[in-house]
Amino acid sequence: MKPEMWPGHPYPLGASYDGVGTNFALFSEVADRVELCLFDESGKEQRHELTEVDGYVWHSFLPGIGPGQRYGYRVHGPHYPEIGLRCNETKLLVDPYARAIDGEVTWDPDVYGYPLGGDDRQRHDADSAPYVPRSVVTSPWFEWGDDRPLRTPWHETVLYECHVKGLTMRHPEVPEHLRGTYAGMAHPAVIEHLTRLGVTAVELMPVHHFVQDHALTDKGLRNYWGYNSIGFFAPHVDYSAWGVEQVVSEFKYLVKTMHQAGIEVILDVVYNHTAEGNQLGPTLSFRGIDNPAYYRLADGGRYYFDTTGTGNSLNMRHPHVLQLIIDSLRYWVSEMHVDGFRFDLAASLARQFHEVDRLSAFFDLIQVDPVVSQVKLIAEPWDLGEGGYQVGNFPTLWSEWNGRYRDTVRDYWRGHDRTLADFAYRLTGSSDLYGRTGRRPYASVNFVTAHDGFTLADLVSYDRKHNKANGEDNYDGTDDNRSWNSGAEGPTRDPEVLKIRDRRRRALMTTLLLSQGVPMIRHGDEIGHSQKGNNNAYCQDNELSWLDWKRADQEFLAFCAEVVRFRNDHPVFKRRRFFEGEPIFSGELSDIGWFRPDGKEMTDDDWQAGFAKSLGVFLNGDALPDPDRRGRRLHDDSFLLLFNAHHEDVTFALPSRKWGRRWQAELTTVADQGVRRPRAAGSKVTVAGRGVQVLRRVN
Repeated sequence: MKPEMWPGHPYPLGASYDGVGTNFALFSEVADRVELCLFDESGKEQRHELTEVDGYVWHSFLPGIGPGQRYGYRVHGPHYPEIGLRCNETKLLVDPYARAIDGEVTWDPDVYGYPLGGDDRQRHDADSAPYVPRSVVTSPWFEWGDDRPLRTPWHETVLYECHVKGLTMRHPEVPEHLRGTYAGMAHPAVIEHLTRLGVTAVELMPVHHFVQDHALTDKGLRNYWGYNSIGFFAPHVDYSAWGVEQVVSEFKYLVKTMHQAGIEVILDVVYNHTAEGNQLGPTLSFRGIDNPAYYRLADGGRYYFDTTGTGNSLNMRHPHVLQLIIDSLRYWVSEMHVDGFRFDLAASLARQFHEVDRLSAFFDLIQVDPVVSQVKLIAEPWDLGEGGYQVGNFPTLWSEWNGRYRDTVRDYWRGHDRTLADFAYRLTGSSDLYGRTGRRPYASVNFVTAHDGFTLADLVSYDRKHNKANGEDNYDGTDDNRSWNSGAEGPTRDPEVLKIRDRRRRALMTTLLLSQGVPMIRHGDEIGHSQKGNNNAYCQDNELSWLDWKRADQEFLAFCAEVVRFRNDHPVFKRRRFFEGEPIFSGELSDIGWFRPDGKEMTDDDWQAGFAKSLGVFLNGDALPDPDRRGRRLHDDSFLLLFNAHHEDVTFALPSRKWGRRWQAELTTVADQGVRRPRAAGSKVTVAGRGVQVLRRVN
């Protein structure tokens, strides 16, 4: 017996449960008919035609239908692929607004809208329902208690990029049934590690529901990273310990637990493309609902405009696509309580027409939205299209992954020539990239490593990538690693090589954490995680990618925690404004000073010296330009940072008395070196090769 159907409402889109029943609403401008398909526990399908249409939104309210109900859509409409119309009612479609999605795609030929291996313009009319996921009605209720946004200021933020599964899958203190899940990440053992390290925000790699790629499953591999979204509202169900009916609550529990520990949750989101690929891809959702609305089409409509390298790009010119993204962002902030977003290939989102446009409708909507504009917004400021490298060009609300920072710091610490001037810009917040448009140092998200590329341990252990396990004959992954193996490729027992690697890791981490801007640590770097030289482990859902907690480098972890704590304790390392290079007040020292190893101030010629790899930096903490939250002027200790990227030790002369009469060592990257007692101005200090020392002015 079919349930009763009421007209319902065209908004909100998706399946909305109110305690009495569920309102279903789906946008399609090209549809002739839309059928809502409900599935019982045995998988039997029952179809209900949606007869109410307002503004191209097809809708109905079904009393008695509630959480746990599996459903999908069949869209009847024109099928003319040569002009971009690919409706096919034999394909069961995922609701773009589904709050939960159950099941994976089974790669049967029937999930394709054309005869697999044949002409994509031909229609394939086999039913795909047995092989595709189901959308699931969810309950909106959750006991949040007194949870509220932490709103950690950007300049006080330390990011930790992590993967829900990889972080917890091998953690011995997390119960086995919770490993690899949202609940597992909320376990006290994981929270304790994060708080010990001192991070203030986790940046979760994609948790929107994603699809396992056909090509990978044929090779016996899996999409580990998750940059293949199909549901922008649904937490990925494979990361749930509690099952699909509770996946939303489980994710909320993770956020609530993180907030209780003082840690924000930021999502890595992939709104630039979907898992349906190009014209040869499957019909899973958007393609069958309204292909020309959701995707950017080319060559009359048959083909897809692609700036992402995945086969398609979402159509940022269409109002319903923009609405989809804004609705998704609002949902994750308002209902799931997340604290911000990192936008994958964000330059694609700015392509309202062809070129990247800072004034595109997407940015305008973000700017005026009262919810989304108030959270942390991070751009990956590039895509694969023409003119796609846009580091430094995003609007003022945004922070950016600073790829220039990564490249420069890697070059400096591998001993590359002519890096000193660029290194100085990166160390001080990249004012050359962000200062000219009125932005602040925290526009720069600084990183040395991220999920895409070598881990920190591999960066100092490999000259070249070792990606054979990916099944692409080592052609995948970048060759521009800017790495150095420290004298031996891969694992070694040579004590000299191991010493060099340890020094370089410490120098890289210290530089990252003491640079102006927002530091981002890649998960596992703090415990010495290696991927055996694989710099593109997107398909390695196994022990190559999962953190091995039993073999954690506890000594390096303690060092990293010490440097994070040092940064957090001193405002001079996390200024809200760029250095001016001028006295703060008349007659006082400038806010920053630059020195050669002989203690003399740097000249223009010194910055251009190709061989120079040592540098002293004075940071004046006497009167910072940033007031605290109550408007009081901040004061801090003043510090002298000594960097030595040469392979041999370098002796530094401390600057003249005007900069400070006595100096005391506070931090060193080489345990057996450093100033044991206060030293007077002009004294000599030895900095180990590939080392950093930080001295505090004591009078």
